[in-house]
Amino acid sequence: MPAPTRPRPAPAADLLPKIIMGVDPGTQIMGYALIEVRGQRVDVLCYDVINMKALGSNHAVKLKRIFDRMLELIDEYLPDELAIEAPFFGVNVQSMLKLGRAQGVAIAAALSRQIPYVEYAPTKVKQSVTGSGNSTKEQVAHMLRQTLKLPPIAEASTFLDATDALAVALCHHYQKGNNATVSGGKSWSNFLTENPERLGASTGAVKKKTPTKL
Repeated sequence: MPAPTRPRPAPAADLLPKIIMGVDPGTQIMGYALIEVRGQRVDVLCYDVINMKALGSNHAVKLKRIFDRMLELIDEYLPDELAIEAPFFGVNVQSMLKLGRAQGVAIAAALSRQIPYVEYAPTKVKQSVTGSGNSTKEQVAHMLRQTLKLPPIAEASTFLDATDALAVALCHHYQKGNNATVSGGKSWSNFLTENPERLGASTGAVKKKTPTKL
């Protein structure tokens, strides 16, 4: 008669694999990345970009491309959570609106598959990865290559939006989901409270400035 076996305890919740999708929104190039986390171990599943430069100036076509590609990635990798960078509050209102729509479409794709999302401010992402909220894209990519032991990329400059998305996913892992902005990120009202000198910008009383990326 075989000896009775003791049931094995269930693995700790933090040791169960979790897949995080990171997104760096854009209307010309959108970066995305997927990582698998098990405890402190992080494996990079993929990181790349959605390049929409060839789609012309039709914003609706670009938004549909973002939505369709997001659904393809979600259905392929089955992420548990989405981490997405919050739009930068610049002074070009039209650029902000377009970037906000792109971010909203990416979020909508995740929500359509019942995937929760968290927003992170760009400075928070940079600080989590490099220790400085003022780091450049190149510095973020360099730190990620060291931290995650990524292979060298021949055309690294074309992948900076992808490494930015990877940084967003890694930032979320570092936060362990304990982010106070789960319900919607840094609101416009909060921004104006923290930056009262920008109040005139919302009424168009400042000069336009072209953002670094759309």
